[in-house]
Amino acid sequence: MKKQYVSIGMIMILLAGCQTESDTRPKKEAKIEKKVVLDIRNPKVEIASEFEELAKVYEKENPEIDIRIRTVGGAADDYSDLKAELASGKGPDIFTNTGYENAETWLPYLENLSDERWVKEVYPGTLDAIKMDGNVYGMPMNLEGYGFIYNKELFQRAGVERAPETLSELKKAAAMLEKKGITPFATGYYEDWKLGVHLLNVAFARQKDPDAFIKKLNAGEVQIPDNPLFHDVIDLLDVTLEYGNADPLTTDYNMEVNLFGKGKAAMILQGNWIQPMIDERASNLDVGFMPIPINADPTDQLVVSVPNYWVVNKQADSSDKKEAKRFLNWMVSSEKGQTFITERFKFIPVFKNIKTDDLGPLAKETIAAYKKGNTLDANWNGFPAGVKEEFGSAMQMYVGKQLTRQQLLREFQLSWDRARETQE
Repeated sequence: MKKQYVSIGMIMILLAGCQTESDTRPKKEAKIEKKVVLDIRNPKVEIASEFEELAKVYEKENPEIDIRIRTVGGAADDYSDLKAELASGKGPDIFTNTGYENAETWLPYLENLSDERWVKEVYPGTLDAIKMDGNVYGMPMNLEGYGFIYNKELFQRAGVERAPETLSELKKAAAMLEKKGITPFATGYYEDWKLGVHLLNVAFARQKDPDAFIKKLNAGEVQIPDNPLFHDVIDLLDVTLEYGNADPLTTDYNMEVNLFGKGKAAMILQGNWIQPMIDERASNLDVGFMPIPINADPTDQLVVSVPNYWVVNKQADSSDKKEAKRFLNWMVSSEKGQTFITERFKFIPVFKNIKTDDLGPLAKETIAAYKKGNTLDANWNGFPAGVKEEFGSAMQMYVGKQLTRQQLLREFQLSWDRARETQE
């Protein structure tokens, strides 16, 4: 990978006229300055401008480094381009990986980070998804929780006294909101990951033993259409469609956050990562977090996990890898880096050396749930490769009335079977 740019200073000849051996002055030696260019793939559109600012701060402290950031996310969060870049030897120096199955798939491109200083500072369990054969291949980005975020003032206006804990309570609250002329749900279903990852995960997470259920799915011992929790998730999806904004399939990430942030919708299925986006639209919005009810069983558990890991491209030049590791260490060890993580990104850090003061109400509730151990798991990292995308596409077809409920459930199973056969 050619990542070093060389600028050669001009050699100035200061003598005028003809020169002789006696009046010739020494020539200036050519000055060669090398700059290492770090290419970083950032998957968080919510912090795009803040991450650019962080890079500028680092460049100012390290003038020998140039950082180039490519931000993807939302509908653009597709790894097919990254696969092509890495296969051609032109991939970014730093990118992200979700761990578990994805870590195994991408292992040839992941640099071993076991000896990095930050490894000793992480909270227990946060490296499990990115550890293989005792080695660590990624640095946790942050801790995230998701569920329904709700506008407390709109709930109060509609007479909804507390956050619903069951699906029937949620539907009743939605009807009360609608009666007051308030759109209950912001539904950005243009994004297939909201459906095939976040929403469908709840059916896996609410199993008695999610890991055992996934193993049985892989072994062909259970079938998705036969499991009532998947029917329950579709029931919830139907409620959001009945009481959501118009045209959900053309409502994207930014549009749905705008609806919620500007007080035009009372609830949104998202996570604490949208706190900066909410603050941009309404800095004083009084918001709360509630779990995702899918049936008559009361729930008070948020889904909390490490969503992504920063990884270093094993194929990069040795100088790039060295500087990439130095940049990651600086992010979580320097005062400036830590300030960006907590105050600008509003990230929940997973490092013991980073203090968490005021990260916003959504982060506060996520941390409280995590400390209590009152959480559900994010299970999608254990899915066979490619199945999340197929889940999302099938659910979009259901939203568009191209599939019936039974056809959707069958598509889930077919997608899983195809992905499982590919892995074997």
